[in-house]
Amino acid sequence: MRFGVHLPHIGRKATPALIRDAALQAEALGFDDVWVSEHIIVPAGAPYPPSPAFYDPVLTLTWAAAVTRHVRLGTSVLVLPMRHPLPLAKELATLQNLSEGRLILGAGVGWMEAEFEALGAPFHERGKRMDEGLALMRAVWTEDPVTFPTTHIPARVEAMRMQPMPHAPIPVWIGGASDAALARAARHDGWHGSRVAPDQAPALVAKLRARRPDPGFALSLRVRWDSADPAAMRAAFAAYAAAGIGHLLVEPQERDGDAWLRAVEAIAAARDARG
Repeated sequence: MRFGVHLPHIGRKATPALIRDAALQAEALGFDDVWVSEHIIVPAGAPYPPSPAFYDPVLTLTWAAAVTRHVRLGTSVLVLPMRHPLPLAKELATLQNLSEGRLILGAGVGWMEAEFEALGAPFHERGKRMDEGLALMRAVWTEDPVTFPTTHIPARVEAMRMQPMPHAPIPVWIGGASDAALARAARHDGWHGSRVAPDQAPALVAKLRARRPDPGFALSLRVRWDSADPAAMRAAFAAYAAAGIGHLLVEPQERDGDAWLRAVEAIAAARDARG
């Protein structure tokens, strides 16, 4: 099983120095990848997310890429239907090349309707915009020149060029546990779920493997680290592995910088002691 860790780019105590130190720590501790999340703008007083303070995910990963050499760089997840896919495709292609091929694009349809409204994006078309946006990004990453007719994305792409294209393919892992999300994931490179208990994982893995039995298809879960019960977390890691999950993104609950870094050390110890 491979392990990733979330970067501390959320909350009032997130700082450039803390993000840099966390990325370096993750690489030194042998984590496979570091991850970020996304909210662009949220309603005042919203009960979730826990803080409206979010560093931009793509820029945060670029900051992390500049100080590391080996860890991969993932998004958990970018809400693609809120964004226009062409500038995003340019940003991600640039990051892929600057990091020498370390990017994983975790993508989801999103759930906060008010955020879509603030950005002028149609909430109830987000599934169709997601599929068309991903197809458009893949087209500009692989075709030169590119022509791509759109129905749901406001764009006119006829014999256009976007360079530099990614020097290596950008794997796309789809978030969500609905039937639509699982079906969408099976059309791409992997699945990146969250809020899935160990006893729920086998059924989801079975559904995905029925659609994508090939071993190259990634099965990933995002889980929250409970610092109060590392033994339970080690047991959970083992249960996810037994269910067929090949990758875990582990997120500390701590928001204080020193506590975050100590939690990541404990995650590494549990990773190494599992089984």
